[in-house]
Amino acid sequence: MSQQVAKSLMLMISLLLFFAAGSAVAATELPLLTVSEQASGATSYSVTLQVLALMTLLSLVPAGLMTMTSFTRILIVLAILRQALGTGQTPSNQIILGLALFLTLFVMAPVFEGVWIEAIQPYINDQIGIEAASTGAMQFMRDFMTQQTRASDLAMFTNLGGYEPAVSEADIPLSVLLPSFLISELKTAFQIGFLIFVPFLIIDLVVASVLMSMGMMMLSPMLISLPFKLMLFVLVDGWALVVGTLVSSFAS
Repeated sequence: MSQQVAKSLMLMISLLLFFAAGSAVAATELPLLTVSEQASGATSYSVTLQVLALMTLLSLVPAGLMTMTSFTRILIVLAILRQALGTGQTPSNQIILGLALFLTLFVMAPVFEGVWIEAIQPYINDQIGIEAASTGAMQFMRDFMTQQTRASDLAMFTNLGGYEPAVSEADIPLSVLLPSFLISELKTAFQIGFLIFVPFLIIDLVVASVLMSMGMMMLSPMLISLPFKLMLFVLVDGWALVVGTLVSSFAS
C-alpha cells in the first residue's frame, strides 16, 4: 500500500507540472529567453511573459486540483470527526491534512495513473502534442468529477448559467462541472459527517442527563463523556471504519 501511495504522489507531482506547462504554452511558441546585442557590444537577456504565466499557474494549479479531487470530502469528514470526539486540536491540523492528502492519493491513484499513461508519457515521447495531451489528461479528471456529481447540482448550475441541457457528459461545460462537483462533495461530506456525529451526540446527551439527575450541574458533561467516546471509538476500530467508508464512497 505504501508503494502505491508513493507512486500516486509522484504521479500527482508530475500531473501538477504537466498542467502548468501545458497551460503556459500558447498556440505560437514563445522563446523562453531572448538574447540581444546592445550598441556597446554587451549582451542583454530578457525573459518573456511565458515564465510569469507559468509561475502564476503553478500557484493556482494545486488549489484547483484540491477542489477537483477527493480531498475536499475527506478533509471535511475528518474535521467533523474530530469535532464529534471533542478532542480539541487532537489530532492536529497537520495530521488531518496529511491523512487527507494521502487518502486522496490513494483514491485518485487510478485517475493519475491513467493520466500518466495516456497523456504525459505520450507527450514526453513526442507521440502527441501538448493540446492533445492536455485534453486527454483533463478527460480523466472530468470522468471522475462527473461520476461524483449529482444530477440535481448539474441541472442547477446549468440553469443558473443559462446553458442548454447537456446531451452527454462530454458536452458539460467545465464552468458548470467544477462548481457542481464541489457542491456535491460538500453535500456528501456533511451527510457522512452527520452519521458519524450522531453516536457521539447520544453519548453526550446520556452523560448530561445523568449529571443533571445527580445534581452535578457544575460539572462539564464534555469532561465526563470524552473517555466514553474515546473508548467507543477505539472498541469499534473507528479509524478503519471512517477511512473505509470514505474510500468506498468514491466507488463508481
